Amino acid sequence: MNKYESVIIVSPEVDEAGLKSVEEKYTGLINKTGKVESVKNLGKKQLAYDIKKFSEATYMQFNFDAEPETIAELERNYRISDEVIKFITIKLDA
Repeated sequence: MNKYESVIIVSPEVDEAGLKSVEEKYTGLINKTGKVESVKNLGKKQLAYDIKKFSEATYMQFNFDAEPETIAELERNYRISDEVIKFITIKLDA
């Protein structure tokens, strides 16, 4: 298994309960084949440029161990989610 870090930018229209739901959804997805080490809600921040007409959004960071196939499924779910407006997943050095 490899170590990964995934940062998602969540729409500002999502409330606190929605953020908890987003966190549970993706930790559950990762835990099916990997192991989540930590999840950080980095809070609402001003965006450098507008994304889908939003000027601010909430950032969330997931650190986890997973197989490479898990990343494809995770990013597919990010793309079809209405809450996630932008994301990036990187492989960390062991």
